[in-house]
Amino acid sequence: MAQNATIYKVELSVSDMDRHYYETHKLTIAKHPSETDERMMVRLLAFALNAHEQLEMTKGLSADDEPDIWQKSLSGVLDLWVALGLPSDKVVRQSCAKAGKVVIYTYGGRPAEVWWDKIQNSTTRFDNLTVVNLAEADTAALAALASRAMRLQVNVQDGDVMVSIDDAVVYVTPQDWKSAA
Repeated sequence: MAQNATIYKVELSVSDMDRHYYETHKLTIAKHPSETDERMMVRLLAFALNAHEQLEMTKGLSADDEPDIWQKSLSGVLDLWVALGLPSDKVVRQSCAKAGKVVIYTYGGRPAEVWWDKIQNSTTRFDNLTVVNLAEADTAALAALASRAMRLQVNVQDGDVMVSIDDAVVYVTPQDWKSAA
């Protein structure tokens, strides 16, 4: 028998001083049975770092042809494609062709470094691609904050990120491996 997704209710308050974006998003997240708390929290962090009134969570792990998060224009054009993990060269190429901007958030420590060493040279032709690595210790600390009902505050200033839930605070320093032109 197939397992059902676990539903998480999240109130995400974003204060992004770098982009001058200040908003609260009420999100209902379906956590796929194979998704870890770490991945789900990275997904929330990626949402916060790209927050926009038209940004949406997608089916994620349940759909092969969709990113984890996307933003479409009012006319339906795919403006932003946000992917998590270590996508194949083919997936990177296809997503860069489909969207105006692509952001990949890698995590997991050494496997992410090995992936980047392998794929880095083939990404130079994509001017719309950004690759950001999240340190293994940071994402593990985020995973420890996960709960079924969260009031999450994300503050961004000068590229540094502070994530807090109640009295618990995690500092994340995203590392830019590749920036879009």
